[in-house]
Amino acid sequence: MSVKHFLHLGALTKDELDALIILSQRIKHVRHQKSVFSEALVGKTLAMIFERPSTRTRISFEVGMQELGGRVLSLTTQELQLGRGEPLEDTAQVLSRYVDIILLRTSEHTRVEALAASSQVPVINGLSDIHHPTQVVADLLTILEHKGRLRDLKIAYVGDAHNNVTHDWLFAAALLGLDFHIAAPEMYGPSPAILQKARTFAASSGARLALTDDPRAALSNADVVITDVWTSMGREEERDIRLKHLKPYQVNEEAMQYAQEDAIFMHCLPAHRGEEVTKAVMDGPQSVVFDEAENRLHAHKAILLWLLSGQNIEAFVQDASVKDKALI
Repeated sequence: MSVKHFLHLGALTKDELDALIILSQRIKHVRHQKSVFSEALVGKTLAMIFERPSTRTRISFEVGMQELGGRVLSLTTQELQLGRGEPLEDTAQVLSRYVDIILLRTSEHTRVEALAASSQVPVINGLSDIHHPTQVVADLLTILEHKGRLRDLKIAYVGDAHNNVTHDWLFAAALLGLDFHIAAPEMYGPSPAILQKARTFAASSGARLALTDDPRAALSNADVVITDVWTSMGREEERDIRLKHLKPYQVNEEAMQYAQEDAIFMHCLPAHRGEEVTKAVMDGPQSVVFDEAENRLHAHKAILLWLLSGQNIEAFVQDASVKDKALI
C-alpha cells in the first residue's frame, strides 16, 4: 500500500477535499469537549523541519498534534545534519524509522517532493515556493463558516498570483466547482502548468476559473476577497519593483466597494499594511483574517487525523458522524 502524502491539493479528489473541510468543521465544534479526538493519535510522533520561518504553521501543528494525544519534534535545518550537507533523502529514510509523520517547510517545492519520495511515512508540505495546501483547507473552512456554503459564491484573489496560496486555491476551486477569479499583472500570473491542470479539473466540476489584469473586474460583486504579501520570503530584493507593478492591486476601501456589501476579506498572514492591503480593510469589520488564522489549527488536526488514521478520509468522516456534505 502506497504512503499518503499531503503535498498539494491537486493530488486530492473532490470527495477527499469535501471530507477534509467537513472534518475540520467537526473538530472545531468539539474542541472544548476534551474527550473527543483527544486520544486519536496517542503514541504517534510528528517531526517538523523548518527551513523557513513560521508562526501559524508551526504553532497550529504543534498544538494540534498535542491536542490529538501525539508528540511533536520541532526542528530547524541547523539542528539536523541537513545543515552540514546530509542529503534530504537520507534524512527521510532515517526519520521514517523514528516518527510516524513528517512536515517540511522549505523554499523549493522539489525538496518536499524529494523528502516524500524517500519517506516511508506521510509527508506534509508546510509551505513551499509553489504550494501551501494546509492554508487553503483553513481558508475553505473559514468561508464555509462565514457564508454557510462554498458554492454559488464569487471568490476573488487580487495581487501577486504567482504564489503558493493562489496555486492551491486554483486546485481547490477546480475540484469543488467554485467560481474563482484572479486579478494580477501578466508578469505575476499563476504558473501556466498549474493553471492548465486546474482547468482540466474544472472541465469536470463546472468550476469557473477566470484570470484578468483588471482588479475591478475580479472584485465586482465578489463575496470573498483574498490577497497575500507582494514580497514573499526570499524575494526581498525585488520589493521596489514589485511595489511599483502591484500598487493598482492593493485591497483598500475603494477596492472593497466593488465587492458585495457583505463580502469578507481574507489574508493568510503575515500582512504588510500599506502595501497589499490597507489598515482600514485589514482591521475593518469585513476582515476575517484572525478567524482564518485560528482555523489553521482545526484544518491541520483534520489533515493529521486523515494521514494517520489508516483509512480513507470519507470513511473517517462517516465514523466521526459527520455526514452532511450539503454545506459544501
